Amino acid sequence: MSASPLLPPDYRPSEDEPFMNPMQREYFRQKLLRWRQEILVEAGQTLDHLSKENLQQPDMADRASLETEHALELRTRDRERKLLAKIDSALERIDDDSYGYCEETGEQISLRRLEARPIATLSLEAQERHERMERTHRDD
Repeated sequence: MSASPLLPPDYRPSEDEPFMNPMQREYFRQKLLRWRQEILVEAGQTLDHLSKENLQQPDMADRASLETEHALELRTRDRERKLLAKIDSALERIDDDSYGYCEETGEQISLRRLEARPIATLSLEAQERHERMERTHRDD
């Protein structure tokens, strides 16, 4: 693996440069790593919060409220756990040079889409087709 290029602090991928050049790959790698770190920090805070909370509230309404709050936090963390797997997968795709290309068509995923959803594996058109198929089969 070659050394990662240094990114200027104001760097943003542009349509004017070659797609998924080393600068763009490093930009998205750093974006994904920051996102991953934020999720891990939040998960640690949740664990800390849940371990300090006392569910043994004398008032039933307070206890029910706390249990609901905990269930919501745990559901959020479960979604984030799944998101971590997608982030790790995107990082692997950066390493094997398949990042930024649609898994279905092999076409480039637009930089705007990758900015908005750096874990995207499908182009916008392929994603829309996929969602239409899901809706069609779900209605059966």
